[in-house]
Order: sequence, then structure tokens, then C-alpha cells
Amino acid sequence: HFIHLCYKPPGGSVKTKLALVGKGLTFDSGGYNIKTGPGCLIELMKFDMGGSAAVLGAAKALGQIKPAGVEVHFIVAACENMISGAGMRPGDILTASNGKTIEVNNTDAEGRLTLADALVYACNQGVEKIVDLATLTGACIIALGPSIAGIFTPSDDLASEVIAASEVSGEKLWRMPLEESYWESMKSGVADMVNTGGRQGGAITAALFLKQFVDEKVQWMHIDMAGPVWNDKKKAATGFGISTLVEWVLKNSS
Repeated sequence: HFIHLCYKPPGGSVKTKLALVGKGLTFDSGGYNIKTGPGCLIELMKFDMGGSAAVLGAAKALGQIKPAGVEVHFIVAACENMISGAGMRPGDILTASNGKTIEVNNTDAEGRLTLADALVYACNQGVEKIVDLATLTGACIIALGPSIAGIFTPSDDLASEVIAASEVSGEKLWRMPLEESYWESMKSGVADMVNTGGRQGGAITAALFLKQFVDEKVQWMHIDMAGPVWNDKKKAATGFGISTLVEWVLKNSS
């Protein structure tokens, strides 16, 4: 299901239009590149919709708070990644909604494929700023551990805004580099890009992939929350991201 909710203030003019985009993989088996071996976390992959849960949680909260002067679009491309006769295969070439072509070299890098079209759709809503949240890479957990989300953005202003919101919420974020030279590893011989690079810098190349689907005129941030989405001691989801998103939207309201 492709989900689009919109909050509009009950009165007064709209000064800022924002979009929150969440990865909504309700279960991620890895597909034909199935998750195997110790540490693959396949048994926890119901949390692969953690980004969309944060977006919908923020929608619920903002609907109750009713901030003035701000319009917010909540966007989720929700699906499962399973093995089936209709499942995508390694080697398939997909065409995203903006016309860019993607060679699927790993079916377990599926979330970025759903986010690609969700980001294009968000840009088409005429928003000024987009924040996407996704349990996107194991690489980000290796880099930052289980308690800190990595943030990626070309915009220093947006980074400052979201980091300030996280300091109020108490959720831990760390800005990571969008190293353009790493894009070379994402080039394909038969399409515009592959959907995953090598093991090195995996969280960065994933963010660079998403950047291909965002209008340059729109301020955009990607939050890789694969670590803090889950509390292993409590064996429970954390709700990570909701407080920071709500605080950020409120800072953008009049």
C-alpha cells in the first residue's frame, strides 16, 4: 500500500510545507538474497517498518497538537520483501517513477527501492523540506552502534534544525558524510545505478542512492535508524524518531 496522509492547520495560512517519509517494510526476508547466518536478524525483521512507524506516530501526535502555519505530508510505501514467483530477482532492472533505471544486484537492498518512489512523490507535493527515516543498513549499526542514528544531508541548515530538535527529544543522532566520490561504486553497466555498492561505507552509498531521487531545490535529510529502532535488552521497539520529528515540525510552525 502507498500511504499518503496530510496535516493542514485548522485555521490561518500555511507558511511552510514539510514531508516525512518512512520506510515501511512490514517484513524483510531479504528476498532471493535471503538473510542467513548468525547476526542476520531475520527473526526481528518485523521492525523493518520502524521508519514508517515513526512517521505515522508523528502524524498522530501532530494531529492532536494541531500546530499553526505548517502543512505536513506523511508518506509510506508499505510492502513485504519475500520470496515468491512474483518476487524481484537479482539482475532485474527497474525503472523508478522519475525515469532513472536501477539494476538490482541484491534483493536485500529493497528498502531504498521503495523509498526512491516515495521521495519522488514527496517532492511532487511542493514541499520545502523532507526528512526520511529508515532502518536502512546494518552498516550504520556497525558504524554507530545500537543507540545512535546516522543522519545524511547536503543542507547544513536542515542538519542544524533536526539536531536541535533531537537535543530536546533526547534521541541521539550523528551527522555522517555524503561522500560523492563513493558514488562510483554504485554505477551499473546496464542501468543508471545498482541498488547496492560494496561492504565499505554501506550507509553512505545507501544515502547517496536516495539522493538520486530528491529534487535539488528541496532540503532533504535521510535518517538511518537501523540501530536505535530496537531495544535488545527489553526485546521491544523503541518508537525512535517520533519525538524528534514532532519537535522539528513544531520548530517549523508559526
